[in-house]
This record gives sequence, C-alpha cells and structure tokens, in this order.
Amino acid sequence: MKILISNDDGYLAPGINALADQLSSIADIVVVAPDSNRSGSSNSLTLDRPLRVMKSDKGFLSINGTPSDCVHIALTGVLDERPDLVVSGINQGQNMGDDTLYSGTVAAATEGFLFGIPAIAFSQVNHGWAELDSAARIAKDIVLRNLDALHRPFLLNVNIPNRPYAELTRTVATRLGKRHESEPVIRTQDPHGNEIFWIGPVGKVKEASEGTDFHATEQGWVSVTPLQIDLTHNAQLERLRQVLG
Repeated sequence: MKILISNDDGYLAPGINALADQLSSIADIVVVAPDSNRSGSSNSLTLDRPLRVMKSDKGFLSINGTPSDCVHIALTGVLDERPDLVVSGINQGQNMGDDTLYSGTVAAATEGFLFGIPAIAFSQVNHGWAELDSAARIAKDIVLRNLDALHRPFLLNVNIPNRPYAELTRTVATRLGKRHESEPVIRTQDPHGNEIFWIGPVGKVKEASEGTDFHATEQGWVSVTPLQIDLTHNAQLERLRQVLG
C-alpha cells in the first residue's frame, strides 16, 4: 500500500510525525505538508504566487502553501504514481461539526478525495498532544480496517479522544453535530494605534445528540464521520424550480 500523508499543522508538528512513524510500518509513505502552521485554511489553493518544495532531513517534503496545495502538488507534480490512500493529520484539536468547513486537516484529505483517492482525516479532540502515540495507533488500526464495503472513493473524518490506547475501545460511525455561532471578534490595536481584529473563539456546541461526533467523543469513543462534497440543497432545489417557473 502507498500512502500520501499531509496535515495543516506543518511538517514539523508532532502529530504528523507520530502518524508517519505508525503508518510507515504498514505502507510505503510519502509526507508532503505545509512548511508552517496553516490551521483554518480550509480548501484554499495558492494562485497568486509560485510555490516551492523543500526536502527535510527526515525526508519529508514541505511546501510554502496550504494543505490543499500540498496534496494537489504531490498528486500532479511530485509523485511518480498515485497513492492508494491520502491521510491527513494528526491534527492538534478536534475537527467536528461545522469546524470541518474551516479545517485544513479535512481539506488535505478532501483534495485527495477530489482526485478520486480514498482519504481519511485524523484529529485529536483536545489540544496539547496528550496521548498522541495512542491516537497514532488508532489511526493505523483504522487504516488497516476492511473498508472495502464503502463506496469509493470515500472521505472519512476521524476524531480521537486524548486517552490511553487501552481506553479507546469503541470506534463508532457518526454524523456531524452543530455549533452555535462563533464568539465575536477580538478588537485591539497594533503598535501604531490602528484598530485590528482577531477571529474570536468557536461557538459552543449546539447539537450533540446521540449519533453525532460530539456525543461520541464525549463518551470517550473514536468518532468516524463519512463526508461528501455535493453542497446542493436538493429539497430547496425543487422549491427554487417552482419559484423560477
């Protein structure tokens, strides 16, 4: 098996290094990741400047672009053959509910999916990298699962509680939950007295009923959510046809 690994925390992040160490024992891996933290970059591609590919001492390739840039360049300009799987992460912090729309971690996996390659995004629920080795082992376990029954290509979003491996005894299929609106922006000033803004914290969880990713991880379970890219609101489509005549 050949696996392309990327992330949004950057090629030096502990998460991608732990993931690469685990997956290298079961597959031929190539790591292509941003040269710095690109969290929250979503599915953006860099179109206003050229990008460069650098090789680290460990053999990882870093790119001065977004997670989507990294997977796109890897698949169209770097790799000699297509991988069997694209894996992203392990992210520092959860990517659940509405967060998936902004996540660079999910975006890297999505880029592989858009090229017709099965893809999985992995995140730890809490920041701080606690129990990272356990999360990496869970990631390997999921990659080794028999996923042949899924329609291909598939896109999976996995969130792993920061718990010891022995406590991560359940892996469940979930749907995305929902958050309230984000907190207001934080207003401050730069050294010259000009007003500047920082994006505020994410909103609190709004929908975390049984079956959601929020509910599963709160129970200490590993959450696996199948994602799709078709944004068409089919129910609204019929109403729109009636409105437009």
